[in-house]
Amino acid sequence: MSLPDTNDTMSDHDTTTDTIETTEADTAPETETAPDTVSPGTASDDTAAPDTVSPGTASDDVASEGTDAEDLLDEAAAPKPESPFDRPGRWYVVHTQSGYEKKVKQNLEARTSSMNMEDRIHEVVIPMEDVVEFKAGKKVVVQKKMFPGYLLVRCLLDDDSWYVIRNTPGVTGFVGQGAKPSPLPRRDVESFLQVKVEGDDTPAKRGKPRLEYELGESVRVKEGPFADFSGEVVELNEDQLKVKVLVNIFGRETPVELEFSQIAKL
Repeated sequence: MSLPDTNDTMSDHDTTTDTIETTEADTAPETETAPDTVSPGTASDDTAAPDTVSPGTASDDVASEGTDAEDLLDEAAAPKPESPFDRPGRWYVVHTQSGYEKKVKQNLEARTSSMNMEDRIHEVVIPMEDVVEFKAGKKVVVQKKMFPGYLLVRCLLDDDSWYVIRNTPGVTGFVGQGAKPSPLPRRDVESFLQVKVEGDDTPAKRGKPRLEYELGESVRVKEGPFADFSGEVVELNEDQLKVKVLVNIFGRETPVELEFSQIAKL
């Protein structure tokens, strides 16, 4: 029986060892270089993270601008009240016989139609206002003439229209400086006449009704122990329906408290 050759065996062993080491070297993973540490706020973070929109940024500004634009469009679309001052012609004040304003208005409108002056005499108005009166101990709001004895006429004033208006029965003249009629300014026209929104059937909003009597006005006492005395209004109490009048009694001015129903205009 022959023994194996030791040199051959060792040689084979060495060869096997070399093969294993070579195989392990070939299959071992290569050491990778660690990536650079990226600190917060670098370009990498800026690229990867989405932009954060904080309150008050451009997005909100765009939305706000859109809302403002809608509001402006709504305001532009809303109809503006028509001012009587902007109608054709100018407004003039005509003096009439007191108490005949309605009749004079009818006369002037009839003459305007019969004399074919509609293209120059456009409108005749009796200015009215709300007034608080006290009847049977109750407060009542009624409409009264703003300027008794006067009319407002909107016209293109020339010799012909002046002649038609001036010679209407009941008209005593125009109001103005000297012999020349003076047109009313915008402020007075819009104050005397109500401004109404075109297409709106609801009546124009009125201001607060004024009281029938005013401070400093002279009145006559018609009832009570001071009947037929006259005096000056020095105090108004709308809540209690009372008025204080300074009455001259035996040469002395004495304040007397009365109800609204106990006095009358002079």
